[in-house]
Amino acid sequence: MSELDPAAMSDQDVSAVELKTAELDILRQSLDEAKRKSEEYYDQLLRLKAEFENFRKRSEREKADARRWGKEEIVLRLVSLMDVMEQAERAAHQAPDLKAVVFGLDMLYGEFKRLLKEEGLEEVSAAVGDVYNHAVQEAVETVEDDGTDGEIRSVLQKGYTFQGLLFRPARVKISKKKGTGAAGPLEKYSDDAPAI
Repeated sequence: MSELDPAAMSDQDVSAVELKTAELDILRQSLDEAKRKSEEYYDQLLRLKAEFENFRKRSEREKADARRWGKEEIVLRLVSLMDVMEQAERAAHQAPDLKAVVFGLDMLYGEFKRLLKEEGLEEVSAAVGDVYNHAVQEAVETVEDDGTDGEIRSVLQKGYTFQGLLFRPARVKISKKKGTGAAGPLEKYSDDAPAI
């Protein structure tokens, strides 16, 4: 007697086989549905990956364009400044006296400073007699004297902020009271210097 021979099977056996067949059909349908969803998700993933790659490339291109346009704007302004410099050079060669050359250089320097200021460059405050400020100044040398500790004795190089952020600290020479030891400027003044 064969297991699949319906004539030899009891009603209970037939019901069990039908139930198992129905379960098998349900499982096949579930498997087919899962495969279909898997293929759909894979297609979505491929599309998202392609879209992301396009977005990344477009973003890089836009950043490069923005940098180039920013450079173009400043270079255009520098070209205008170069025109002024050429005029100053011609005038210097034809100037009857040194005062005219100095006047031309002063005008050129003023124009250059104005251009940089319009772009957001500001000078850091640092003058002889001011108190050393480690937030915007760099003490590169100390001078032992009878004055106040941490007072600026000379400005060796101007410092600048660019659009509100420190671009380059001012390099200064500061005082150290005679007989106060060998502490360097950064060791002694870095913690108690006033903020800007």
